[in-house]
Amino acid sequence: MNLYMMGTVFVIIIIAFFIFLRFFPIGLWITALFSGVHIGIISLFTMRLRRVPPALIVLNQIKLWKAGLKVETNKLEAHYLAGGNPTTVSDALIAADKASLELDFEKAAAIDLAGRDLLDAVRTSISPRVIGTPLIAAVAKDGIQVKATARVTVRTNINRLVGGAGEETIIARVGEGIVTTIGSSSSHKDVLENPDRISQMVLSKGLDSGTAFEILSIDIADVDVGTNIGAFLQIDQAEADKKIAQAKAEERRVMAIAQEQEMKARVEEMRALVVEAEAKVPLAIAAALAKGNIGVLDYYNMQNVIADTDMRNNISGGGDGKSKK
Repeated sequence: MNLYMMGTVFVIIIIAFFIFLRFFPIGLWITALFSGVHIGIISLFTMRLRRVPPALIVLNQIKLWKAGLKVETNKLEAHYLAGGNPTTVSDALIAADKASLELDFEKAAAIDLAGRDLLDAVRTSISPRVIGTPLIAAVAKDGIQVKATARVTVRTNINRLVGGAGEETIIARVGEGIVTTIGSSSSHKDVLENPDRISQMVLSKGLDSGTAFEILSIDIADVDVGTNIGAFLQIDQAEADKKIAQAKAEERRVMAIAQEQEMKARVEEMRALVVEAEAKVPLAIAAALAKGNIGVLDYYNMQNVIADTDMRNNISGGGDGKSKK
């Protein structure tokens, strides 16, 4: 019975020892102590309670202290609880310190929490990066299209990394500058003869303002001649003018036809009036004879005159041989 009790106590002691080591990382505490980082075993225990990995905090603090950067444990722990990455911040601080860049823990933590790649930004500050632009097409004043690509060398500006625009803005601004420069050229030959003119004018515009980068240089990688946009535009304009002229001619033709039809209608109307008036002549003569306004001799004289007129017309070929009575 005593052996059983002793075995049970021994097992309990072993379990308690492992539980103690789980919440009180003695090995990590010893490592920190011999590395010159003074951190209490109670602080490591409270990290466990706050669900902060003690090894992550302590190892990064040791790394910083060995690099000569005195960063407190509470700052690393607070950065982890805020959702940051203490390892990235530590590596970036060490790299910036070795490169003599001005970067403190607060700024580095803010950049990391903002979602920026802090370590890559520090590396780009030390070693500038080249950004290639897509093929950019623009038209010179002579109507010839010019296509160009550029290589932009940039360096990260740590002070503007939070709130500054990214690479997409740099590419867009450089593309706009290339289009503006080519469009202001008198001839596409000027662009082909001196491509450096594009990079010089674009670089002088201060395109890195408000961005997280500093543009060091803009180099034109390739320049090609595209299509003759001016000729196409002239052809399109001529075709449009032709269609407009045809439409106006058709409009004039339709108006002429309408006027002709109107004149024919008026002629027919006048003929109808003449026929109507001629139909009233016998009635008027009869009324005049009845009233005594004209005599019978006057009527016969008028008939003789009409007959004589018809005869003259027939002889001259201007009549139709019919007497009008």
